[in-house]
Formats: sequence, C-alpha cells, structure tokens
Amino acid sequence: MSLDIPDRVRKTVMADGNESWLDELPGLVDSLVREWSLMIGASFAGGHAALVVEATLVDGTPAVLKIGVPGRDIRQEATVLRLANGEGCPKLLREDMGRQALLLERLRAPMHDIVVDPASRHALLCDMAVRLWRPIGPDIGLPTGAKLAEQYADRLPGLWEQAGRPCSPATVTDALKCMNRRRLAHDDRSAVLVHGDIHEMNALQASDGSYKLIDPAGLRAEPACDLGTIVRCNPDLGDDLWARTAQLACRTGVDATAIWEWGTIHRVFSGVYACGIGFQPFGDLLLAEADRLTP
Repeated sequence: MSLDIPDRVRKTVMADGNESWLDELPGLVDSLVREWSLMIGASFAGGHAALVVEATLVDGTPAVLKIGVPGRDIRQEATVLRLANGEGCPKLLREDMGRQALLLERLRAPMHDIVVDPASRHALLCDMAVRLWRPIGPDIGLPTGAKLAEQYADRLPGLWEQAGRPCSPATVTDALKCMNRRRLAHDDRSAVLVHGDIHEMNALQASDGSYKLIDPAGLRAEPACDLGTIVRCNPDLGDDLWARTAQLACRTGVDATAIWEWGTIHRVFSGVYACGIGFQPFGDLLLAEADRLTP
C-alpha cells in the first residue's frame, strides 16, 4: 500500500529515532483496512503525533483512521472518547490499542477556517471546554495535572538545550516555577476530565454545525489546565494576554492566576518542543511572546 505520510509526522518519528516504524506503516494500515473493511483516502496534514487518513466504511459512512506514532500512546485519547461518547468529541467507532489505532467519526473543517474573529474563537473554545469537564475518579486511569506538570518540569531543561536554547533562561525558570505551583495545587476532590490541548485547529465542525474537539490528551486536572491552552492560542495576535486570561476567568469562574500559570506552562513547553522538531514559525512565535511576558 502506498501512503502519503505528512512531513510533520515523518519529522517527529525520525527525531525520536523510530525510522523503522515508517517502513512498517503501510503493512499496518493494510491489515486494519482488511479487518475493519475500510477504503482509505488521503492523509490529513495537520498533526505530528499520528498518521490520520480518510476512511470509508463498507456501508459508505465517512470516517477517519488514526494511528499513533511510537512513543505517543493513544490510550488516554481513547478513554476520553469513550467517556464523551460522541458528545463534544468525535464518536469512537473502533479501536485497537495493540496497534495504536482508532477509527473515528469524520468531521468537517476546523474552527480556524470558519470563525474569522480570534476572540470569538476563544469564547467558543472556552464553552466547549466547559461542556467537556466532568468529575472523574482515580479509577478512570488518566494521569493528573500534577503528573503532567512534573513530567514537563523533568523534560523542559533537556529539551531547551537540545533545541539550542531558543528562549531566555529566565523564561525557562519562570515556567518551571509555574509547573511546581500547579503540581502542588492539584486536588483530586475538584479535578475534572480535561482535554489538555484545546485550540482552534483541534475544534472541527460536525454535520449539525456544532464543533467537536479532536486529539484529546486526556487528563484528570484542574479546569485551568484547559483554559491555559486557550491563552497560548494565536501567539501572533498581539492582544493583551492578561485581559484574555481575565475574560476566561470571568466566563468560567476559574481562578485567573491558575489560568495564567497554565498558559505560561503550555506556551513555554510547546514553544521549546516545536523548535526542537522544526515546527515553525509557531515555536519561535510562542517563545518570543514567552520572553516578552517573563517577569
């Protein structure tokens, strides 16, 4: 089978030293096509952590086949999709965790291409986050926001060095302090299901005109974790991010300081990671903003 593997997926796999997976991928897709009776179409070029291709079921239903790259376990995403059951996220049609494969409801264009005004997009994303949040217990098996902050803190200094120190040391120090504060602030009693990576390219229009969130990271965390990704959105917009944070806090009742600190965490970690894999100009834009905002 001939597959069109997007450059961003290829770069991610090669940066992690998993080139052999690229050779095995056509056979993996072919086996899923046979077992799930699919017709395969074009690849989607948006993401970097999974191969995502158009698929059509035997009855003509349009779908999407998603296969996670090595090191990017999609079990958490599958858990979120099961919990959402098609409400706010695409419906999960089939799954094979052994092959890191999901078959999903196919959605339409991203919010970024439909809603012109960024401020309106931020408000819609905020409302989508609120609809997804729901109390979940430790038995669900999703990692906590505290664990995410701890993992980010462990990885950030090394990623920063590997990426050629693309932002100031003070910016890294500020992000590490925010990570520690959010780690300590975690409380199982008030944690909810959060998406973990809400932005306008992860919100796609459904057939009824509403929007659904794709690519959930899946965490049991404080709601501010999701709102911080909305603060990270559109690093070239030039608006006042303190004002954006205050608006999100007012809209949801979530503490503005917690939102700001998660925004700092997502901005710096995502920026450094993006620079490391050559995802530009996004990485440079994020880190230029991070350097400007570092106290």
